[in-house]
Amino acid sequence: MSALAKNYNRKPISFKYGKGSFLYSTNGRKYLDFVQGIAVNSLGHSNPYLVKAINKQSRKLWHVSNAFIIPEGEKLAKRLAKKTFADFIIFQNSGAEATEAAIKVARRYFYSIGQPSKNRILCVKNSFHGRTLATIYASGSKKMTEGFGPKVDGFDHFEFGNHKNFKKKITKRTAAIMVETVMGEGGIKVIPNWCLKELRKICDKKKILLILDEVQCGIGRSGNFFAFENSKIKPDIVPIAKGIGGGFPLGAVLMNKKVASGMTAGTHGSTFGGNPLAMCVGNAVLDQILKKGFLSNVKKLSKYFHSELSKLKREFPKVIKEVRGVGLLIGLQLHNDQAKFVQKLMDNKLLTIRAAENVIRILPPLNVKKEEINIAIKIIKKVCSTYK
Repeated sequence: MSALAKNYNRKPISFKYGKGSFLYSTNGRKYLDFVQGIAVNSLGHSNPYLVKAINKQSRKLWHVSNAFIIPEGEKLAKRLAKKTFADFIIFQNSGAEATEAAIKVARRYFYSIGQPSKNRILCVKNSFHGRTLATIYASGSKKMTEGFGPKVDGFDHFEFGNHKNFKKKITKRTAAIMVETVMGEGGIKVIPNWCLKELRKICDKKKILLILDEVQCGIGRSGNFFAFENSKIKPDIVPIAKGIGGGFPLGAVLMNKKVASGMTAGTHGSTFGGNPLAMCVGNAVLDQILKKGFLSNVKKLSKYFHSELSKLKREFPKVIKEVRGVGLLIGLQLHNDQAKFVQKLMDNKLLTIRAAENVIRILPPLNVKKEEINIAIKIIKKVCSTYK
């Protein structure tokens, strides 16, 4: 009997080691891993460059308190600021912590300019922003909040795509609008560029902040460094995690100079956030993702993958309803419940994961090879042809 709590519905399989796009189970089977820790292992399993970087740093220094200057963190923060809209960064350990920090930054900003009652955050209903008490109520999903009362107040919600309802929800107490640029758990739903532009205009008009949650879709997953980049807008706050650590726990909240002004000494902290080991890994991930041609290759491969999946949709219209997503954040929406389909893919040695609206999430590493995509297509086609 396991001593672990039963809060996960785990598959009856475990792994001995991984290499690149593949996982090797304890019973000797080889699986093509297109879950990658849920978009976490951006450079695949046991990436040699990351292994070398973490081994080198582990022999020097693992952890020191944020009471002292951490050069590795200073370096990573400067690189992120140079690459993005951000002027300042606060490092965290996870996506939930990064989103929680983003909420605090938004509220603290209005407090610091003498508007403490401007403290409500407007979010998409049934979105996903993490598993802390505040972030589950930000998500507005009954499934996530049930049994965790009393309600954490300060969040209002609108339905995805309901623009009329959305505008009505903005009040004098609204501090920020927080949305996932691509809704991951919610079914790989991409917010269109025109919509992001409109959000920015509304925020400017109402003098409120725009928070774009890029925990799952950021750091190259979309083919751009951030998924919002094609819209040519600049958000005020962006929480990140997952891909920036390449498998090592690392998150951050990025912010512009205006909102960062409220985060004075003592307003926020983290024991482990920004420690030398995590910062070393983050820098190593950036070394690879920011290499010339890396992101353009992600775009090239994702275009091919989407094209091949669209062919399968046309071939099996009674099985596949829609191909969703952007870059290597891909959703395959089925007409029926996807649990059986996911299991059949796994039986054929392809690992995927579920999302809402009968969607199967397909999340290969960003350095996936074309031949590995072809293996996945072959398996998906095989399952489609026998699926009932």
